[in-house]
Amino acid sequence: MQRRFILKFAAALSAVMLVSGVAHAEDAIKVGVTGGPHAQILDVVKQVAAKNGLKITVIEFSDYVQPNAALSAGDLDANSYQHLPYLDAQVKDRGYKLIKVADTVTFPMGIYSKKIKSLGELQNGARVAVPNDPTNGGRALLLLQKEGLLKLRADAGLKATPIDIVENPKKLKIVELDAAQIPRSLADVDAAAINTNFAMEAGLKPNADAIAIEDPHGPYANIIAIRSVDKDKPWVAKLVAAYHSPEVKQFIAGKYSGAVIAAW
Repeated sequence: MQRRFILKFAAALSAVMLVSGVAHAEDAIKVGVTGGPHAQILDVVKQVAAKNGLKITVIEFSDYVQPNAALSAGDLDANSYQHLPYLDAQVKDRGYKLIKVADTVTFPMGIYSKKIKSLGELQNGARVAVPNDPTNGGRALLLLQKEGLLKLRADAGLKATPIDIVENPKKLKIVELDAAQIPRSLADVDAAAINTNFAMEAGLKPNADAIAIEDPHGPYANIIAIRSVDKDKPWVAKLVAAYHSPEVKQFIAGKYSGAVIAAW
């Protein structure tokens, strides 16, 4: 009888330990970011989340491709670095089962130059660098169109490419480069469209250095993405609550002076 009781107690204790272990695992997550503001903001989110029992390990990447690949493969639990049009394109092209769970911040894209002070100074045949991924490349072309430098097909949409250019009065040469590489190539072109996180990482100040800048109230709010199978897990709500906290909003407003804008 005593031996049977001990065995039952041991089995019950093992079950409790197993459940406790699962709960602990669910309260510890890995979140992928790109360098610069995304990483800086997640460090603050990490501190806020810890107060609510969620431990976040921030994993930093140097490009736009790997964070979604790592998330899809299960090496991350979430990522925070991309806007929804980019995620939609990745889901369509690569078959990822990833979804948006919250808006984060907006980084208005800017056009920068080391050779001119205004876009009106661009000469015929000037070289203009844009990101080579479909969504950010289209975003750059739409900004160039807004500034009157070229015209795109009416149905080109957010994923416009150089082949969608129907008017190019200055015969600008569009140079497609990896988004993360463009700041390092700025001296090699006449102007470049640079995502704000990469611009700031390179020491550029969007509000002071950009010769043209995107309207911040467009479709390019950044997001938190997760695997669709995880959408109902308790840590998801904790992560979103931490990101949308007053502490994080205050940090964004104070740190970036309008170059990065809270989108919630």
